[in-house]
Amino acid sequence: MVAIEHADQHAGRTVVLRGWLYNLRESGKLLFPIFRDGTGVMQGVVSQKDYPDAFAALKGLTQESSVIVTGKVQAEPRAPGGYEIHISGIEVVQRVPESDPYPIQLKEHGVDFLLDRRHLWIRTPRQAAILRIRAEAVRAAHNFMDGQGYTLTEAPIFTPAACEGTTTLFEVNYIDDQKAYLTQSGQLYVEATAMALGKVYTFGPTFRAEKSKTRRHLTEFWMLEPEAAYAHLDDMTALGEGLVSAMVQSVVRNRARELQTLGRDVAKLAKIEPPFPRISYDEAVQALQNAGNPVKWGDDFGGDEETLLSKQFDKPVIIHRYPAAMKAFYMATDPVRPDLSLSFDMIAPEGFGEIIGGGERQASYETLLARIREAGLPEEAFQWYLDLRRYGSVPHAGFGLGLERTVAWICGTEHIREVIPFPRMLYRVYP
Repeated sequence: MVAIEHADQHAGRTVVLRGWLYNLRESGKLLFPIFRDGTGVMQGVVSQKDYPDAFAALKGLTQESSVIVTGKVQAEPRAPGGYEIHISGIEVVQRVPESDPYPIQLKEHGVDFLLDRRHLWIRTPRQAAILRIRAEAVRAAHNFMDGQGYTLTEAPIFTPAACEGTTTLFEVNYIDDQKAYLTQSGQLYVEATAMALGKVYTFGPTFRAEKSKTRRHLTEFWMLEPEAAYAHLDDMTALGEGLVSAMVQSVVRNRARELQTLGRDVAKLAKIEPPFPRISYDEAVQALQNAGNPVKWGDDFGGDEETLLSKQFDKPVIIHRYPAAMKAFYMATDPVRPDLSLSFDMIAPEGFGEIIGGGERQASYETLLARIREAGLPEEAFQWYLDLRRYGSVPHAGFGLGLERTVAWICGTEHIREVIPFPRMLYRVYP
């Protein structure tokens, strides 16, 4: 049994493929099917004269019928992937009935139509390529973090309180009328495991009940969140640029065929290596104002501002030391300028927006308690978090990398909904 992605290693040999019929073209006494098997697509050819049984089984076969194909792999520069299979036998495992044809035909469909059939849409070559790139990016991220001495840990999905503000929480009816919330971030919990293990990271789903319909937002998404004891802002910016570079370069090396399927400009991705440009929030505001943007000092950057800034660089840009007033209660402040936080965002090029946000955490018990009170957060729910400052507090830092935004940029997709198998968005939880 051979996977299509490895067909080039079997040129001149008879192999067996298991998959589905993606398309079929007829030309007299020759049939030219295209098969897919989850690893790629491959063109086939069968002659009525040479293999009448295989020809008869394939003729008129419906799209997405499942098949087991036997044939010889031959080089063919005009075929997808440069190889085709000369079919000698075919077994139809399940024939899609003509009376109920496969709903996603080889033509343009509306976005809502495709999202309603996301369970089938992911079979198309473009969507399958995106998901394979996503898998490669995840694999590379794990390899990089493991190589940096970080231990993979887990954070709970049910939490007793907010960590990123109370307005974007999904409330859950827990046992015996208790209230719980779907996690907005694993950060507070990996701060605890960092105090136990030194350098840790979590990689899992997070949830934001944000009523946003932009191309950059989902209500359920995945984040990689490292945290390290005795670490500072500069340690995290260096870790972030190393991580992003490792993910991009692994995709460039190992998923060239998928990038080609997407029509992605690989030359742009090949440039993504450290060091990344770094500018302060002050410098970013000045650059935006010079470009005609009306932003004022103290304003947060939205999509327009991030796009404008990113277009000035061909690599991700790191913006550091945002005003403390706009950052979360746990963020440390700059000892030289207490009105600034020891925070940073990483903005992807080509207008894809923020892919990393993080910084140094507040290590002082007294200051953290005051911040919790100022934010109006339930103090009792954060006693365990305050314990981290009561018992052996040290400087520590971390960040969160949004997987979907990162993969959307790598793939060059217009909307983030294409880079997760089943997107959850405002007003969409089906299928």
